[in-house]
Amino acid sequence: MLSRITNSGLILALCGFAGLSVGDAIIKSMAGHWPGTAIAALRYTIGAAGLGLLLWKVEGRQAFHIPMPKAQLLRGSMVALATVCFFSAIFLMPLAEATAIQFSSPMITALLSALFLGERATKATWLASIIAFAGVIVILRPNVELLGWAAFLPLIAAFGMAGVMIGNRQVASAGSALQMQFLIAVIAAVFLIVAAIAGHFSGFEPLAVSWPDWTVVARCALVAVTASFSHSLVYMGTTKASAAQVAPMVYVQIVMAMALGILFFGNWPDITALGGAGIIIAAGIYLWRSKRVGRG
Repeated sequence: MLSRITNSGLILALCGFAGLSVGDAIIKSMAGHWPGTAIAALRYTIGAAGLGLLLWKVEGRQAFHIPMPKAQLLRGSMVALATVCFFSAIFLMPLAEATAIQFSSPMITALLSALFLGERATKATWLASIIAFAGVIVILRPNVELLGWAAFLPLIAAFGMAGVMIGNRQVASAGSALQMQFLIAVIAAVFLIVAAIAGHFSGFEPLAVSWPDWTVVARCALVAVTASFSHSLVYMGTTKASAAQVAPMVYVQIVMAMALGILFFGNWPDITALGGAGIIIAAGIYLWRSKRVGRG
């Protein structure tokens, strides 16, 4: 059986991932109003500023040092990569389908945990990973035909989120949850600002940054608040349970993504998308149950 501490970590992560889906829906509502790179940069800049003020008030100036800088750089760069790719993906694809492809992140996390954290990759981990990627292919196939290589954006985002989970586990005892959340936000903001500037001067019209409507700024601020809180919950979850245990909690997002996609965007998932999502979820549940039995 899982310990009480581990269970509390899983519940925290579950609530955090559910909150992220609400932010995703808000982001999708801005499609066509501003480039995804600029939205991501503004969202993390606002988040970093707010978290910095809160950190200064709660912990003082001494909290602004950077413990384990290499791990912090990994966390910030990976969340920046995941954010740009996923924001761009949900502008092009139904929210539920992009979210479903991201469900491969628990299997990726489990494999990376074995490589970088020394957590043993079992036969169940490899089998679940193979099954999950079969589900990803099911969802990707019609989207690749429609969107080309852009359909792989949520899969790249899944690798990014797996990197974040690994980084979170590495810095679990390096400082407070608030400090760790501020550091990931401010480092991600730097990467995203550079990406937005590069996109603007790339000559690619969809990435050109103009002065935003006030509603875009307001929605970015709202996402910054809800997402920062959600990421804090996920981070606290990883300090109480292993990265591989926490990762499957992301599956709550499919319920939220489907409901929000139908309610606000009229995106009813088709049989192919549901089938692929079902395969990925089944792989995740199998992996999670195998780990529970292994600890029973």
